[in-house]
Amino acid sequence: MLTEPLPKTLDVRKAAARGVTVSGCLNLPELERFSGLLADDLGDVEAVLSFSKDEENRCILSVSLNASVAIVCQRCLEPMEITLEGEHQLAVVYTDEQARHLPRHLEPLIEEGEKTDLWSVVEEELILALPYVSYHDADDCQMNYTGTEDEEPEQGAESDRPNPFEMLAQLKPGKE
Repeated sequence: MLTEPLPKTLDVRKAAARGVTVSGCLNLPELERFSGLLADDLGDVEAVLSFSKDEENRCILSVSLNASVAIVCQRCLEPMEITLEGEHQLAVVYTDEQARHLPRHLEPLIEEGEKTDLWSVVEEELILALPYVSYHDADDCQMNYTGTEDEEPEQGAESDRPNPFEMLAQLKPGKE
């Protein structure tokens, strides 16, 4: 397990030219946007970022992430632990036009300055790694399942209510 903190910024052009790899840990409270999506901000994120150049002399950033976090089960609304893992390849570009011309296997990382905010890159990748929907396994979920079977409606209950469309039927041409 990594214990050193991940550097905040790095010049990606120089790092790619040298083939640098940096790794480290981030505390969840340091990633405000990501930790706001979680059940709590306890836990660490391990990240390994490798910089290189490809055959077309593009700066490539390979990001490898591992994080154990608590998210909210959308069935019972209780916290649940999940592990987020991912590996992504990003190409550093400086304009939208350059981003449009990247091969499909590369995601663009649009940079405006010399230094790249590594924490922001890791945070974006973590947000993208979150599941769209999160549920406990049925055995582990705290949701009370009683009364969720399909129940037959009462026979007399429906006939007691007035039909809201009766008035419209009377307005229909040919009905008097």
